[in-house]
Amino acid sequence: MEYTSDVLVIGSGAAGLTLALNLADYAKVHVLSKGPLKEGSTYYAQGGIAAVFDKNDSVPQHVNDTLIAGDGLCDEEAVTYTAENSKASIDWLINLGVPFDQEQDASGETNYHLTREGGHSRRRILHAADATGKAVQRTLVSKVLAHPNITLLERFNAVDLITEQQGDKKVAVGAYIWNRNRERVEVVRAKFVALATGGASKVYQYTSNPDVSSGDGIAMAWRAGCRVANMEFNQFHPTCLYHPDARNFLLTEALRGEGALLKRADGTRFMPDHDKREELAPRDVVARAIDYEMKRFGSDCVYLDISHRDDEFIELHFPTILKRCLELGIDIRKQPIPVVPAAHYTCGGVVSDLNGATDIANLYAIGEVAYTGLHGANRMASNSLLECVVFAHSAAKHIHQRLDKVELVSKLADWDESQVSNSDEEVIITHNWHELRLFMWDYVGIVRTNKRLERAMRRIHLLQQEIFEYYSNFRVGNNLLELRNLVQVAELIVACAMQRHESRGLHYNQDYPDKLPEAKPTILAPNSFYHGGQLD
Repeated sequence: MEYTSDVLVIGSGAAGLTLALNLADYAKVHVLSKGPLKEGSTYYAQGGIAAVFDKNDSVPQHVNDTLIAGDGLCDEEAVTYTAENSKASIDWLINLGVPFDQEQDASGETNYHLTREGGHSRRRILHAADATGKAVQRTLVSKVLAHPNITLLERFNAVDLITEQQGDKKVAVGAYIWNRNRERVEVVRAKFVALATGGASKVYQYTSNPDVSSGDGIAMAWRAGCRVANMEFNQFHPTCLYHPDARNFLLTEALRGEGALLKRADGTRFMPDHDKREELAPRDVVARAIDYEMKRFGSDCVYLDISHRDDEFIELHFPTILKRCLELGIDIRKQPIPVVPAAHYTCGGVVSDLNGATDIANLYAIGEVAYTGLHGANRMASNSLLECVVFAHSAAKHIHQRLDKVELVSKLADWDESQVSNSDEEVIITHNWHELRLFMWDYVGIVRTNKRLERAMRRIHLLQQEIFEYYSNFRVGNNLLELRNLVQVAELIVACAMQRHESRGLHYNQDYPDKLPEAKPTILAPNSFYHGGQLD
């Protein structure tokens, strides 16, 4: 089976759907969704979207807060571009019908309710209660399903990008995709391909992300020849619910923005001992503080307490969290919530510019899969959904300008599975999967050392050999494709971490506890990468 498209969008979250909607009036667009449309990080994003809407706020203040949170490693041009385009991007969502919360001021005028989160010096977070991502995703999906030029391929995995050499440049011309409904590999020919696959937090044992966050776009782009950068900066959200029946339920940073306090088991606060910004310090600071307190006392968790706020306030602003916690026997109006840090966001990714363009012609990367320099060494809260919408708009504009100048290739090779058979050893995939995620958590987590990184890399290379052999001999499936991508992303994370001989932002190495005087991104190129003991 072969599909032809002007633009193939791999990923169906905020970035991918925004791109599709901005191109569909001019182009034939296919959108690839690995699972059900709601199963992406966008749908589960609680907090909101940062933008300058308040008269007491300004773009320079938003820029400055982001630069501070990024710990000296942000690209100021990318930060400024994002902040300058924040209001227009949110206005676009508002015009689509996203129901952001509103309130009346003392004069009776209605404005959008703005909350504040860690790292922000002003209230600038627009939100839809505590389920902003769900509101954004539902709105975008409704528009996508109604557009005649958008074809949605639901339950399809991208396997690999297809490129060809045209003169002196490598060009993206399509992709192999695995049809999970019919269990076969198919082909898409496209003028342009956009990666909007999200991040790679599933590489860790404990994560706030849904199961689809397996680093697919990063791994595919790397295999195709793109550079990646800053993969060592994995953001661990400080407050994930600690409960055996809630594996990855996030507790939004807006709780702390509205006064929730972090406490030890004895009820005493600890953030004042770690940072003058207390509970509103950036996420890397708060996550390390929680990690320290848990290790110091041998605790399984710490506690987040908002019970001192009025019941009505909690019910109005945090209905999703209240409902879920009540289902688990925790009344957040009366008692503190047990929390632990969990892998949450991939700050690095595929190197791309302000148009979303990558090292390969006609290949774009937008959203969490991309490295633009916006987040630096630590992403500031609620800049993630903003990045998705801002860069989807810029990529759409760039693609639109070039649509008539690019032609579809005439033919792509079919997928060859003549030399493979059905697997009878799925247990190998399951075992390797658990082993990878566990040692990444233990050795490449919130606090790292040189020895831990070396141990992790040795195990990664052993796993790669097993997975490559398995991939070469058996037909592909969802678990195998995700495992293949995750082990590749794990190697990139560890390789970047080994190259950074300092502690900065989200990367803390006990062997290099200080910052270097000059902040530089860690950039890896496939043609000069140290892999398995040899230079490729």
